[in-house]
Formats: sequence, structure tokens, C-alpha cells
Amino acid sequence: MPEAYDQEGVVNQEKRFSVAVQRYRDIGAGDKMNPFAEQEAWEEHQIGKATLKYGSKNKKQISDDYQFVFEDQIDFIKASVMDGDNIDNEEAAELLEKSRAKSALEKLQEDRKTLPIYSYRDDLLKAIEDHQVLVIVGETGSGKTTQIPQYLHEAGYTKRGKIGCTQPRRVAAMSVAARVSQEMGVKLGHEVGYSIRFEDCTSEQTVLKYMTDGMLLREFLGEPDLESYSVVMVDEAHERTLSTDILFGLVKDISRFRPDLKLLISSATLDAEKFSDYFDAAPIFKIPGRRYPVEIHYTKAPEADYLDAAIVTVLQIHVTQEPGDILVFFTGQEEIETAEEILKSRTRGLGTKIAELIICPIYANLPTELQAKIFEPTPEGARKVVLATNIAETSLTIDGIKYVIDPGFCKMKSYNPRTGMESLLVAPISKASANQRAGRSGRTGPGKCFRLYTAYNYQNDLEDNTIPEIQRTNLANVVLTLKSLGIHDLLNFDFMDPPPSEALLKALELLFALSALNKLGELTKVGRRMAEFPLDPMLSKTIVASDTYKCSDEIISIAAMLSVGNSIFYRPKDKQVHADNARMNFHTGNVGDHIALLKVYNSWKETNFSTQWCYENYIQVRSMKRARDIRDQLEGLLERVEIEVTSNDNDLEAIKKAITSGFFPHSARLQKNGSYRTVKHPQTVHIHPSSGLAQVLPRWVVYHELVLTTKEYMRQVIELKPEWLVEIAPHYYQLKDVEDWIKRMIKLGCPMHTRPAD
Repeated sequence: MPEAYDQEGVVNQEKRFSVAVQRYRDIGAGDKMNPFAEQEAWEEHQIGKATLKYGSKNKKQISDDYQFVFEDQIDFIKASVMDGDNIDNEEAAELLEKSRAKSALEKLQEDRKTLPIYSYRDDLLKAIEDHQVLVIVGETGSGKTTQIPQYLHEAGYTKRGKIGCTQPRRVAAMSVAARVSQEMGVKLGHEVGYSIRFEDCTSEQTVLKYMTDGMLLREFLGEPDLESYSVVMVDEAHERTLSTDILFGLVKDISRFRPDLKLLISSATLDAEKFSDYFDAAPIFKIPGRRYPVEIHYTKAPEADYLDAAIVTVLQIHVTQEPGDILVFFTGQEEIETAEEILKSRTRGLGTKIAELIICPIYANLPTELQAKIFEPTPEGARKVVLATNIAETSLTIDGIKYVIDPGFCKMKSYNPRTGMESLLVAPISKASANQRAGRSGRTGPGKCFRLYTAYNYQNDLEDNTIPEIQRTNLANVVLTLKSLGIHDLLNFDFMDPPPSEALLKALELLFALSALNKLGELTKVGRRMAEFPLDPMLSKTIVASDTYKCSDEIISIAAMLSVGNSIFYRPKDKQVHADNARMNFHTGNVGDHIALLKVYNSWKETNFSTQWCYENYIQVRSMKRARDIRDQLEGLLERVEIEVTSNDNDLEAIKKAITSGFFPHSARLQKNGSYRTVKHPQTVHIHPSSGLAQVLPRWVVYHELVLTTKEYMRQVIELKPEWLVEIAPHYYQLKDVEDWIKRMIKLGCPMHTRPAD
């Protein structure tokens, strides 16, 4: 998007987002955001096609609705196609029949031999033996994540230490560890385990350890030379998450004084030269993966509502295309749940007119047993549709996918160092991501990818690669981690792509404001305590401050609930009013969202953690159990940093002051028009509609996070007294910041704290 660059030629994420949205504006409606007229007409037309026309009758319409472009992949596919051609259909059927007679473990061992990586096993082990650092390039589905650690284990590498394999997402770490434990015939958590934030499924026996990149980063705090590891494999390196980029610098450094440590950098994209150059011209080992061509289809015009367009496309494929499962990419849990509801409703309406459509969602908060459903074979005569986040781009491989639907969006963090504001926004994906998504359909046979955007959008609007997270996020956590590892010269740290110096400076300023660093940029006692918690620095500071206000028991409950995310309450489509009433019961007295979360946790605890109570109050049991596990870990960490567990549940002011101690930079005051203005870096924001204070509109608030949807919303909000800002953070707020406002309110005769919404 040329319009999304600023004068210095740097991508402006907010501008990029607005440019993408602009393409979906209805010019005929006076340039207002009005997708509904177009959407309803389009939906009516598409439903008509999906419900009335079947089989060959509709093939002409499919080609009318999509521009067809054949993706030439001859360079990559050639070797894989030749490998695949060695087995004819009769031979394949015979092998299948034989494998059915075998035990489950034998069957898994047979499956391992069918993976593309299997024929390269010996060459790969030789390359690892000969080189300390090796860059491995393998398409998703080649078997590199599950097989390489097993090959190394079989070759004896675990005799002198663990094999660690990092993943950018916790779902991937859990599901891959589960699969590998099955293949090895061992119990998960014994020889094979996983470690994710607030959940450690490992033991002293564990020799193959899958973990999130953030967890390995935290292991550096206790073991700076990773002495207990013989091999470290940084998987999905192409995703360039914040933690992965920091890991690159740390493992590169320790590999110089630990020649016995093998370092494997694994990527699913062919852009391996950059990794090779960074690791001092490390050799590159390539494994072919995808074997079949993929047809790419584009829409002729941009879709007003990509979620609905995706649902209609699923139905179109289901009634007009030959058998094969469908994979649809969405931006998050909310979209997936909405799509699941609508698909169930529409397929119920069609009844027996169409074949069975099995709907399988996959996202981080989904129970593990439901996550496993996506890997189950599809029954004969049915079709499976997997609704996934971009975890299915590279982290997970699902067999049987023949059709991919790509709306072209993902959720992305965006940080503006000038204002200090971080937002999670829905933004266009990159060309690299689009190609990864398309490739999911070409693994077990020729595939088709339906892109819900135009060929022009693909060529002109999408960036070539996703901007590394380190260049578009708040770096306070990174700086705190590096400082606690004794790395003080941040500007000369060996980053693969250096973060903006302005963002580094802002992170240092924030940590200084939170009293984590002194004037010399050194870690203080408060900072050392904060670094022990695997949380955002502002939330860590809140826990440390709870010691002063004697409410650590309540604060760790709130921190645990906030760490679960926005998946505490649920709203069934047919009981939304009941669900909303149940949720508002916890907000009685306009206590604020943080206190409401505390009430939820304490009420659940009083019922002895009852599942029935959760159902009655429209609360997700799994989320609450996770919050309880997180809280238990945080309580253990309190002892480690010598903070006594104290309770002060009747003093809401003390709890609010502790929260303000961590989140004072996130303060905002009410404007005449009902919006809010942030105090330190003036920006217009609004209370999120899901907040218990959305109809109350307190004069002054602090918020947990900003999220950009149609507006810049504050999520998880509590009211505060303006004088607290000066009392708690006199180095950050001057009396004049609040004095003028207080005088003006008194002059106008306004109450100081809350007023009802207009």
C-alpha cells in the first residue's frame, strides 16, 4: 500500500489499516462505512446459489465469481511429485490395507516413514553432526517439527542433555508434544513434555521438550548457558515473533562459548539466506514438502464482509466441489465462534439436501480434547471444515485439506512509540502469509485456494513479508528481560532486525517510570522483583505494589483473570439477555472491570470451584480453571520475591491504588462528548461496550489495554480519583495535570467521580 508509508518511507501501521478499510467503503453511501446493503444483497444471492443449485449446474457460476490463476510451482514441486509418483494407486491401496491390520503404534511408525523428511534422515543427521549451527528449510507438513527431535534422540543426542524445540504458539507446543509422545509410545509429560506460560507438563525424565519461545527466554534467567540442553531447535523462525528475535541473539552468543551445543534454526519459507547470514553463513539444509499444484482463485471485487463471504464460500464449495476438507482462516476466537454458529444454523436449514459438514474450530482457548478433533479422519460421505487462526498457516498440519479459504486478514500488534499506545488490530496479511495459507491445500492432492480479495489487492496492497514483531510492538518486556540477563548495551545487542531506537527509548522511559530502572538504566530491587513474573511489566508492577497496599491476595486473582484474556464470559446466541444480566450482576455498584473479575473468581472459589455455577452464570469453565492454575503459580512467585500473601478485600480503594501503581500511564479523563482523552499523550479513546462502566462513564479511569476495532477502545477499566495519580506517580504526573481539571469541575458544580451516561 503506497498510501501507508510516511515521508521517511516507514510503514505506518495505523495508516495501513485505514487504507485497507478504505477499500471496503461504499462510495454510493456518501463514503460512510456501510457494508450492510452490499453484504445483504450479496448474501441473499449467494445463499440462493448455495441452497438451490448443486453439482455440475453450478460450475459455471463458480468460474464467474472467481478469477482463476494457476500458480506455477514447478521449481519447488518437481522433486516432491517424482517422489509421490513412485507409488501407484494399487500399491497405495495395498499399503493402506496392510497398515489397517497393524497396532496403533506400528501405524504411527508407518506414517512417520511417509513424511517427506524421512528419506533425508541420514543426510540431515550427518549435516547436524558436521555443523554446530544449521538452518533447516522445510515446507509445513514435511515433518521437521515432529521428526527432527526424534531423529536426534534416536541418534543419542539426549544422552548428554535435553533437546529443546521452541514454537511461537502455545497450541502448537502442546499439540506437537502430544503427537510426538504418541509416536514414541510414551506418556505425555514423561520422556516428551511441553512448557508454556503458566503450564509445565515436564518431569525429570523429559528429554524432548517442546515450549513456547517465551519460555526458553525465561529459562535463560535461571540457566544463562543452557547447560542442560544438548540441542536447541528454534522452530517456525520465519514467524519472527518478539521472543524468537531475542532468542536469536542469545543462542548465537552462547553457541560461541558452548561448541558442544547444536543449534538448529527451522523455517517454513525459502527466505533462509537471511537466517544463514545472521548465523555467520551457517549452511542451509532443504527438505521438500508440498507435492501438488494449487489453483488460486480471486474474487472479482473486494468483499464488504469477509466473515460472511467465507461462510458462503464454504457452502459453495460443499455443494459444488468434489470431496476434500476445507480450511478457513479467521483472525481470532470471536470470529471463529460466530462463523461456527452461522454455519451450523445454515446447514441445519438445508437439512438432508446436502452431505454432512463437520465443523472443527481451532484456537488457543479451545479445550485440548476439542483441538484434537481437527486431526481425526473425516468419515466417508462427509466433509470437514476447519475454522482456524493463523496457527494453521505453519504451526499445525492437518491432513486431508483440499480447499483453503483466505479472507486476507490477521490480528496484529501495532505500537506507536510517539504516543506509547499499543493496539491489537485486524490488518491485511503479507504475500508470504497468503502463499503459506494457499500451500495448506496442496499436501495430499491437487488443491484450490479461494482468496476473498482481488488479484489487484494481492499484487499491490499486501506487503511482501510480515513486519517482524520487534519493529511494531512495545519493548518494555524485552528490555526488562535483557536487563535482568545482565545485557545493558541494548543499542548494540545483536538483533537480526534492530527495533526502532524510539521504541527502545520509550521502553526505558516506561520502566524508569515504573521504578524498575534507576537513572543509570540499571535494574532496581523493584525491577528485579518484576522480572520474576512472566507478565507485562505494568501488571508485574501492580503485583509488586500490592505488598504496600496489603492486598496481594486480591491482586494475583485479578492478574490471573486478566492473563486469561477476554474469554471469561460467553453469550449463547439464544440467551444473550440472560448472559448479559448474569455478567452485570458482578458489576453491581459500578465497581469497575478489575473488581468484577475479582468477584467472579471469589464467587467461583466459594462454590468450591463448581462447574454448575459456571454454567448458571455463563462463564467458561476452562478459562476459570486456567485462571486458577495461573493464580497458583503467581502465589508461588510471591514467596520467591518475598511478598507476603495479604488480603484486604473490603478495602476497594487499596486494590484500586495497587492497580493504578502499575497502570498509571494508562489514565484517561472524560470529555464533554462522552469520549475520553488520555492524560499523558493526548489521544481520543472510548470505553469498550463490554465494560461494566460503559454506561456509567466515570470522570477519570485507568485501563488495562487499548484495542482498535471501529474505534480505539479501552478494555478492562476502573475508576480512580485524579489525586491518586500525583500521590502514586509524582515523577510522572504534576499537580497541574489534575488541578486545573478539578478546579473546573468544582466551578461547574459537577460531582467528582461518576455520572450516568447521557
